Amino acid sequence: MDGGKFSRVKVHSLLSVVSSSPVAPGKVHRLSPLDQAMGHHTIHIVFYYESNPFEDGRFSLDIDNLRGSLSKMLDEYPIVTGRLTREAEGGWQVRCNDAGVRILHASVNTTMDEWLRSADASEERDLTVWEDMPQDPSFWSPFRIQINNFKCGGLAIGLSCTHMHADITSATMLIKSWTDVHSGQPLTHSPIFHLPPTPSSQCNSLPSFSALHSPTTPANIGTVTMKFSSSVIENCLLQVQSQCPDATPFDVLVAFFWSRIARWQEPSFNNHKCSLSVCVDSRSAGHSQVPFGYFGNALHFSVLNVEADKLLSGGLGQVSQYVHRHVAKAREDEFWSVMSPLDEHRKEGEGPFTIYGPRLTCINMEHMTVVENGEALMYAAAFRKGERPVHVSYHVGKVEGQGLIMVMPSAEGGLARNVTVMLPEEQIANICKDQTLIDLEPKMIVSGKR
Repeated sequence: MDGGKFSRVKVHSLLSVVSSSPVAPGKVHRLSPLDQAMGHHTIHIVFYYESNPFEDGRFSLDIDNLRGSLSKMLDEYPIVTGRLTREAEGGWQVRCNDAGVRILHASVNTTMDEWLRSADASEERDLTVWEDMPQDPSFWSPFRIQINNFKCGGLAIGLSCTHMHADITSATMLIKSWTDVHSGQPLTHSPIFHLPPTPSSQCNSLPSFSALHSPTTPANIGTVTMKFSSSVIENCLLQVQSQCPDATPFDVLVAFFWSRIARWQEPSFNNHKCSLSVCVDSRSAGHSQVPFGYFGNALHFSVLNVEADKLLSGGLGQVSQYVHRHVAKAREDEFWSVMSPLDEHRKEGEGPFTIYGPRLTCINMEHMTVVENGEALMYAAAFRKGERPVHVSYHVGKVEGQGLIMVMPSAEGGLARNVTVMLPEEQIANICKDQTLIDLEPKMIVSGKR
């Protein structure tokens, strides 16, 4: 916790869990150029459950019950239990030595309902205790799972990992695979660790990463997460239908926040244009080269430029159309085109980059809205039948500069979305008291400082 603030989360124990079957000796996984470019950032996810699936009737946490299903799941993910090491050319690779995953057990001195009403983003990070990578990572676990017991009997499972190993979809899939194994079901998506060779004809340029920077001194970033109901999003989509008939919840929410933030944020002007970095998951387009089960980074970043006066005065429909058209232009070859140039930058000593923050960045997770039986991937992660998460929280570590907007599915389902906004603190204060936002009646879930 920051500033010596009292924490309601107390960690009691730390142990390691290894896979149930030993990894073949000498197995090594080389991280892709895109994986290595993400090395400045981390991923933090918290799954909230109303009941504890690891109870045995006598204890609040049955370690054997937890360890057994986790070990079986880790059989399918050898790079999760491995350790980072440098390859001959200087890049990172994972030595799959089955050194294990760190598991922390903690108690939370409040009920889950009270926590979700009162916890800020800084306190929520106590549910995913993280240790930055040391200079020598040979004994350091790049994945940490924290089991948090609430006074009401509820449970929060916190997952933290390096962004080099996994993007948000991959990290979510890891927990979903655990629930599949624990409930005796086949894996929804078996992990795939290698993509086909990069087509040389598509390694032409570095358009997606041309504006990224090396890590800088972090600004004071504030965070707020809010839920928008299905009815509110439906009304927004009806409002923009004449100008953007195929708009998605992502389009209208990004258009709304970008146009509101631009009123307070010093924009990235380029000939009087405002810039937005748009992140889409290449799995979302159904590309055969990037299957949904791919474990690693399958993100495509691109820049949307809009004239400042059009952004500020264009209205929700017009700006939604700008966003929608830009996302629709994403092509499979754009994902491939970044690989070779990133590898060249790595060999020249460039990176890792600050991916999230030099300019305002937004993450599109619409591909996760309907994944299994009409339910979003993260809310299908049930250890017991019918006991789905009541909330799933996402954070990206070391966001800098102009900030980050994440648009995620909500537990309500349908068109409802959770939006996590990470901005300089004074802009968080502005957005929270913005009357246009208040009129949409979002439910605040966590807020405050990072």
